[in-house]
Amino acid sequence: MIVGYSAGGGTDVMARTAAPFIEKYLGDGASLVVKNMPGASGQIGVTEAANADPDGYTLGTFNLPGMMARTIDREAGYDRDSFTYLANVVNDPNVIVTSKDSGLDTLDKLLEEAKANPLAVTVGMSSLGGDDHFALIKLQQATDTEYTIVPFKGSAPARTALLGGHVAMGILNISEVAEFQDQLNVLGVATNERSQFAPDLPTFKEQGLDLVNGSMRGFIAPAGLPEDVQAKLIDAFSQLSDDQEFLDAMAATANPVEVVTGEEFKQLTSDLYDLANSVWQTTPWN
Repeated sequence: MIVGYSAGGGTDVMARTAAPFIEKYLGDGASLVVKNMPGASGQIGVTEAANADPDGYTLGTFNLPGMMARTIDREAGYDRDSFTYLANVVNDPNVIVTSKDSGLDTLDKLLEEAKANPLAVTVGMSSLGGDDHFALIKLQQATDTEYTIVPFKGSAPARTALLGGHVAMGILNISEVAEFQDQLNVLGVATNERSQFAPDLPTFKEQGLDLVNGSMRGFIAPAGLPEDVQAKLIDAFSQLSDDQEFLDAMAATANPVEVVTGEEFKQLTSDLYDLANSVWQTTPWN
């Protein structure tokens, strides 16, 4: 199981948490070994997985929308047809947060300010071409508002800037703000239903805004797997959503589980590619 990020990160934690359960579901003495191949925002690892023999013995982690964005902003060595889509496992939803100093402590106040003063509201985020960037694009399109983006080299410095009042607004993931709710205004969660990690926080849909977005992490294999191998692997991953021991282990790492398998996962990837490509055509992030 190739992980395109360093040991100890969110994707690595997901892979190592899931591995013993997948071994159990596959049975017959199956053994999964995690191999970290970090670099180029996950591109090195996922390229290695895409080009492996399609025999079911090499799997890879897969992050959305980042893996599709990499096929647009550079020469990636793979595309959306390079994989057998097994399962998305984690959906870490976006949240919109504002600094305590901004005075923008509700979604209505934020949108009112953004409409009255286009580009005046500064928004911090971990990077361009990622889930937080695409969440902002969706927000702008849904509300006819514009913001000034301040990209940082990661979510931690973006959150620090928010805490210090250096930017008015931020788009992060719920796992990144769960412990800071008393220090920031969390205006909403970009999910269909309330998050188990912040059950008191309303979704944007509850507030009349159709905004659903997040950082998704899952598993792929090379394209061209034999049908019986593909079916056995997808069946194993599909059992994660009903395994309470697995759900408890993921909850302990603040990773929201959302299992989407097979063709549905493939369609999700295609939709996110289309979104990333449309953003690139109008506002390229390089």
